[in-house]
Amino acid sequence: MNPYVLATLLSSLGLGTTLTFASSHWLLAWMGLEINTLAIVPLMAQHHHPRAVEATTKYFLTQATAAAVILFASTTNAWTTGEWNMTNMSNPTATAMILAALALKIGLAPMHFWMPEVLQGLDLLTGLILSTWQKLAPLALIIQTAQAFDPLLLSALGLTSTLVGGWGGLNQTQLRKILAYSSIAHMGWMIIILQYAPQLTLLALLMYVLMTSAAFLTLKFSSATKINTLATIWSKSPMLTTTAALVLLSLGGLPPLTGFMPKWFILQELAKQGLPLTATVMALAALISLYFYLRLCYTMTLTISPNITTSTTPWRTQATQSSLPLAMSTVMALGLLPITPAIMMLVI
Repeated sequence: MNPYVLATLLSSLGLGTTLTFASSHWLLAWMGLEINTLAIVPLMAQHHHPRAVEATTKYFLTQATAAAVILFASTTNAWTTGEWNMTNMSNPTATAMILAALALKIGLAPMHFWMPEVLQGLDLLTGLILSTWQKLAPLALIIQTAQAFDPLLLSALGLTSTLVGGWGGLNQTQLRKILAYSSIAHMGWMIIILQYAPQLTLLALLMYVLMTSAAFLTLKFSSATKINTLATIWSKSPMLTTTAALVLLSLGGLPPLTGFMPKWFILQELAKQGLPLTATVMALAALISLYFYLRLCYTMTLTISPNITTSTTPWRTQATQSSLPLAMSTVMALGLLPITPAIMMLVI
């Protein structure tokens, strides 16, 4: 892709998200979401592969539907209240529609069906943008309007997403689909705590972005998209295999890695709010997710690829991509648990 076109598209992505962050008016927020969608569509279709075009079409249709519902719901709310302000959401129908549309935008269950299919059709770097940056603007809107939403509905969305995210990833062999289900599960963790401690939602989002970036960049560095390709990585770069396994365990939320911190805080807050049953179900759902992360770690570190493997053994070529972003995101995805006391001072 032409570097000038790429720079324009990336700056439009930044502009769309920033516009949504800064707005308290529904029309401006909708405009930011639309700029965001239109900026990523050419990035998704840049390889002209049939799967990429299919994924782009599916993504565009779901995002356009969600944007239309947001516009319709905010117009309905403005009709009732006489203003477009986000803080004044007094129409229950409009509020429920906006939550459904934003849930569709970030891929919360049961509106998650597009997410694994779309991510599977993209290359790893565009998949990384879709899994991290594209979640920011809709989540900002959800956080801003959280007080207007029905608490029971938010809890139901959170629980469903963590269960579906764990359950859906169990029988997958494609790494991008596994990371898509991982994303759905993490979104569930963010939504479940939103009504009680929005600062924990932001903490969970930050940790999710760090860990997912490390996972995607590791796969990009080793050119792996299927589980059986993982079995051939250890001979080429044993150190990368070790850190990749640890990053996956961090995504699963195992101590003493970074991913344990948000889960620990969220379960603690749910218990404080008198919701031990919800906390127990969330912890059990995290165990389901942990199973498929462990499956990947087992494939990577404890199996030797058979002689008649269907994946080609990678050549020991010089890597062309910069390893600095990978190194930084990996270090942060693995080693931030010791600063938990400082983060507790900020968020609790």
